[in-house]
Amino acid sequence: MESTKPARRKRRTSEEVTSRILQAAEAEFRQCGYSGATTAAIARKAETTEAQLFRMFSSKAALFREAVFRPLNDHLERFSSSHAVGSTNKGTRRENAELYITELQRFLSEHSQLLLAVLTASNYGQQDATGSEAIDSLNAYFEKGAQVQEQRVGEKPRVDPRLMVRVSFGAVLASVMFKDVLFPKGLADDDDINAAIIDFVLDGISANSE
Repeated sequence: MESTKPARRKRRTSEEVTSRILQAAEAEFRQCGYSGATTAAIARKAETTEAQLFRMFSSKAALFREAVFRPLNDHLERFSSSHAVGSTNKGTRRENAELYITELQRFLSEHSQLLLAVLTASNYGQQDATGSEAIDSLNAYFEKGAQVQEQRVGEKPRVDPRLMVRVSFGAVLASVMFKDVLFPKGLADDDDINAAIIDFVLDGISANSE
């Protein structure tokens, strides 16, 4: 009787390993917060080793930042690839802008626990988690957003697109994260709040179209 050898697991690419680590990290940080999450637990969830994890991310803090912000960049990339973000048609541009702001609000709401973990880590002195090191994925998100702005408004915008994309993001983020504080019960329903956020962001963006 011939013995059967167990099938050898296919070697994963570095991109696949990175993706698994980030998915595991997002789940662990969401569940345990920054302090409670461990790189050992993240490595186990990703079916890899801590040594491999630290070859790809220099520290737990670096992994935390990427786990929080890379999905944001991926979301913009997917939206850009499926919508005519560089369209010269004003109607299409506005529809896309409204749709993206709506999706961004939903995305930030769905990831609010991780974003709250960032704020908590900062407020409680865990500066290694939220310090001044560059957050690659967040910077990539802003760069992509600025490129979309530049395509839309052309040369010599009145407001630097690099500033505009950050201010717009900050407005949406604050409205989502501090919704209960900013919009007390009875002031407006969710649809009115969302519409107000869209109008505010687009009115700000329109400064480049005058």
